[in-house]
Amino acid sequence: MERKVTDLNELPRFRDGLSYLYLEAGNIVQHDFAVVWLSEMGSSQLPAASLSVLMLGPGTSITHAAVHQLAQLGCSVLWVGQDLVRFYACGTGETRSSLRIQRQARAWCDQSLHLRVVRKMYALRFGYPVPEEWTLEQLRGHEGVRVRTTYTEWSRKTGVPWYGRRYDRNKGQWNSSDPVNRALSSGAACLYGVCHAAIVSAGYSTALGFLHTGKQLSFVYDVADIYKASSVIPVAFQAVADSPNHVESRVRTKLRDQFRETRLLERVIDDLNSLFPPNASEAVVPDGVDGDDPALPGDLWEGDVYIPGGTAYGLDHS
Repeated sequence: MERKVTDLNELPRFRDGLSYLYLEAGNIVQHDFAVVWLSEMGSSQLPAASLSVLMLGPGTSITHAAVHQLAQLGCSVLWVGQDLVRFYACGTGETRSSLRIQRQARAWCDQSLHLRVVRKMYALRFGYPVPEEWTLEQLRGHEGVRVRTTYTEWSRKTGVPWYGRRYDRNKGQWNSSDPVNRALSSGAACLYGVCHAAIVSAGYSTALGFLHTGKQLSFVYDVADIYKASSVIPVAFQAVADSPNHVESRVRTKLRDQFRETRLLERVIDDLNSLFPPNASEAVVPDGVDGDDPALPGDLWEGDVYIPGGTAYGLDHS
């Protein structure tokens, strides 16, 4: 029996947002009921109510009140390096239920379900169903050809030379890397940020990857790879074709516009939910259980049902 949705926090507003905003060298505060950005250029009110991801670069500070307001509005906050080269930390999403992460964990642990998710993810990348007879090795080979072909095609369309994906962030080669590789890295970081926020906003785990594994962001890389060839690669080559200067900031702007035009946020949420549909054996949470308050204790497990009213010992809930 499919669980009835009784907690509106299970239906995140992420899909309705404006994707992301990257800020550096300034302060974020709450003023009245608005979240405001203060910098040398002056002050600006942030569109917090419709913003999905706020990325904070070097030189930024944010007040407790502003973080609380952003969290209440369902905006994920990410702390990143300059030009989004590194990812440091993030806040929590707006979903309070653990239902979706339970579905994800179940699929991750079951080898047959795990393989089914892998095939679905490749099908989303390819844009057509994956033949049942294809092995994992064949799927990876087909994906490799698809990505290499995409790079070559956009190099030809834009006239930007392409010598391969070459960048090692651990060797400090950012400034010596060619413009298109810097554009690709910056664009990928933006896409990772949006996918990361989508995953936590929808109530899934970033660590339980199905193609990538062993990292806290493995599932972020899985999800981002679904859209990279249709978003980051063309935008990066087009930005470099326009000018090889300041490609990082121009790629961020171009990607934000493209995400809005293609309604990527809606697609990410829908694709995530399609990977882990509910099943007949899923535990049923009875109507009337209040999941709006994140401080309330969880329910008690008893086989295929949940018993409401779990006790968080040491806390006073009277």
